[in-house]
Amino acid sequence: MNSNLRFFITAVLCAFASTLWAKASAPSIEPPFWWTGMNNPQVQLMVNGNDIRDAIPSIDYPGVAIDSVVRLDSPNYQIIYLYIAPSAKPGTMNISFKNGKKTSKVAYELKQRDGILPNTFSSEDVLYLIMPDRFADGDTTNNTLKEMNFPVAVDRNDPSGRHGGDLKGIENNLDYIESLGVTAIWLNPVLENDMPGGTYHGYATTNYYRVDPRFGTNDEYRSLIAASHNRGIKVVMDMIFNHSGSSHPWIDDLPSKDWLNFPDGSCLTNFRLSTINDPYASDYDRTRSVKGWFVPSMPDLNQQNPHLMRYLIQNSIWWIEYSKIDGIRMDTYPYADMEPMAQWIADVQKEYPGYNIVGEAWYGDVAGTAYWQRGSRINKQGDPNLPTVMDFPTMIIATQAFHENTLEYGQGLNKIYNRLSLDYLYENPKNVLTFLDNHDTDRFLLTKPKNLGSWKQGIAFLLTTRGIPQIYYGTELLMHGDKKKTDGDVRKDVPGGFPGDTNNEFTREGRSDLQNEAIDFLSKLATWRKGNKVISEGSLKHFMPENGMYVYERRLGDHRAVVIMNGTDRQLSVDMSIYREILPSGTTLRDVITGEQFTVTPEIHFAPRALYILE
Repeated sequence: MNSNLRFFITAVLCAFASTLWAKASAPSIEPPFWWTGMNNPQVQLMVNGNDIRDAIPSIDYPGVAIDSVVRLDSPNYQIIYLYIAPSAKPGTMNISFKNGKKTSKVAYELKQRDGILPNTFSSEDVLYLIMPDRFADGDTTNNTLKEMNFPVAVDRNDPSGRHGGDLKGIENNLDYIESLGVTAIWLNPVLENDMPGGTYHGYATTNYYRVDPRFGTNDEYRSLIAASHNRGIKVVMDMIFNHSGSSHPWIDDLPSKDWLNFPDGSCLTNFRLSTINDPYASDYDRTRSVKGWFVPSMPDLNQQNPHLMRYLIQNSIWWIEYSKIDGIRMDTYPYADMEPMAQWIADVQKEYPGYNIVGEAWYGDVAGTAYWQRGSRINKQGDPNLPTVMDFPTMIIATQAFHENTLEYGQGLNKIYNRLSLDYLYENPKNVLTFLDNHDTDRFLLTKPKNLGSWKQGIAFLLTTRGIPQIYYGTELLMHGDKKKTDGDVRKDVPGGFPGDTNNEFTREGRSDLQNEAIDFLSKLATWRKGNKVISEGSLKHFMPENGMYVYERRLGDHRAVVIMNGTDRQLSVDMSIYREILPSGTTLRDVITGEQFTVTPEIHFAPRALYILE
């Protein structure tokens, strides 16, 4: 063979082999793209590919430079920190990876930041919590997907299985959601949970940059958010930084040896959050609380690893910038390391000033909850920096407080009075998420109600007390359930949201008279609350319940609202002079619900479970 021909053929074959290697070995990068003009000019790229760790990366793009390269324990991961100058323009740059004689290229896009800031949630809002799998199925084609590693068939007879609800189902029912008067929706996690059994609840993430295909696509998530925004409804995203799902690709190939706490899964958490606050706690107990795995299928992420924490921080910022979510609810907040989580909040708020984040801190007492709020004076470890905490202490007593029929001290509505009397422990009671129930608790109604007396009082309190109220989907439909039976008993499907349903409770015609009465009440009160700064910003003054009567006032300047509840099933004759500092005799106010006039006389007879919301 001619030597020149031999050289030509060899060169072609080498070029072809090199191309095949590049295609077969082209690494993946997270985040999938980034933006120019961010307040933080540095971005971390997590690169994953066969034997990528020791490859030498290079970039030739105006305004972009490699700050540093981190080579982790796994041969299949490399982390690049880029500097993106303010002068950098949007476009696609090629990142080259040279590994010996082999080179691969990955196209990476820098997008133009649009400058649209989220309209974050606050005490002016009413949040509506939705479990997507159980709300409505708007697209049956995504119910069972063979592309998943663990395809799971929809089985609505299995309370612990997937039922087929999705993002399209929620978007299809935005008319219904808007009619309730709520101003924000909080969705249980929507990211990929490609786990054995399906993990319909969403708390075992296997891909931090992908919506679970059984809920829809990333674009459909953005579509839902945009459609909600067009109606003046905000969207809060549920995130989990304490743990991932055990089927996340990290778990089979840990980027570094300290990516997880207890990588062998030998230690489960003790679920005793008191050990974090306890000044006398042993190191053993405190370590197990924070670093133990939540359950065997949810490995505990090590937030002390700076590269992992930067990954998580950027993931939050990516979703805010990409999808325009208006807030974050962070799951299992105290189980993660306090200091890195405080830095996460600081970094998010550097990009989005005033952005609200609520953390799940499940304590039975106010002191434990208040410990985690930003600026807490009772936290001696440091400032957690968490703007909003969840009011589990109120939720825990709510069902008894509003459904008990008793005049005894400390019972019935006295529970609410005693609970609120401890609000001095909060640095900011206005930034407390108050709720009667959620996806992890018993329903506010344990059984089907015969009337709405106590239910209305619970809803009225929720929407007129201090803080940020959250309503769990189905509460307006009088859903009832006991978590002790099964999680599915408190996470039921909305009738009418799924193919084959014979009754549609999204419509007035499909609901009972009692359900329509409940929705009318909630909708009227939530609508009245919109823009009502007396409720969202005003002071609160309450009177210790006497004979089952609870009275409180919200006031802002010259404007006020007064709530009166008879928390018993008996008629009460009440000496109104007790309340003269807010209700002098002869005062006339209007009842928000009925529109009727209410005039204060020296003595008033209140019907069983009477409720007045006066302004």
